[in-house]
Amino acid sequence: MKPLSKPARGAGIAASLFAAALLAGCHSKTEPDMENFTSTINSYLAERGHLCMAKYDWPIDVTTADNAMHSRDSVQMPVLEKLGLVKETDTTVERVTGEDGAKTTLQAHRYELTDEGQKYYIHKPVVVATASQSVTHPADFCVATLTLDKVVGWDAPQTQDGTTKTSVLFTYKIDPAPWTQDADFRRAFPMVERVVEGAGTMQLREGVRLTSDGWVAEEFFQR
Repeated sequence: MKPLSKPARGAGIAASLFAAALLAGCHSKTEPDMENFTSTINSYLAERGHLCMAKYDWPIDVTTADNAMHSRDSVQMPVLEKLGLVKETDTTVERVTGEDGAKTTLQAHRYELTDEGQKYYIHKPVVVATASQSVTHPADFCVATLTLDKVVGWDAPQTQDGTTKTSVLFTYKIDPAPWTQDADFRRAFPMVERVVEGAGTMQLREGVRLTSDGWVAEEFFQR
């Protein structure tokens, strides 16, 4: 009887590579693991990774009463005007000033986006949910774009009413508009400064939901 011949070395390597490919192909996209959550957050930030200012509707009117109260718009709009992002005209507006619904005509500055400012008015739906209702805004004024730095961790998935959810903790990279470095802008928009300075260290959290196609950011279901 002839002894069994040894397999060629090249054939052994090929078999190992084939086995590795099979194992890689068997990875389930429904597993709560680093690979899947990294893919989920990358997809989420590619679609919704804009740092925006909740300035959905333009023009924005700032009245004499707003100036007296140092409202957010009364502080921020002149800074955006200085940066060439908005332009201002004088106007009058009617505001409800009493519990009986009576209206008063007030002097106001009306701020509209310039051509440069329009570049940062991102036309993607924004859902603002409260306890009583959900409102969808068609666009928002955005000042930076976030991408994934790394997934830090996630909570143990929980299933309720047939839906499995968890939340993913991650750090981010940021590409801010150049004018966000302006000192007056940073004083008027401290939240933007905090997020810009937190790139690579500040941790953000995003809820995710398990679907037949894998894990999807919870925000995509809020419409």
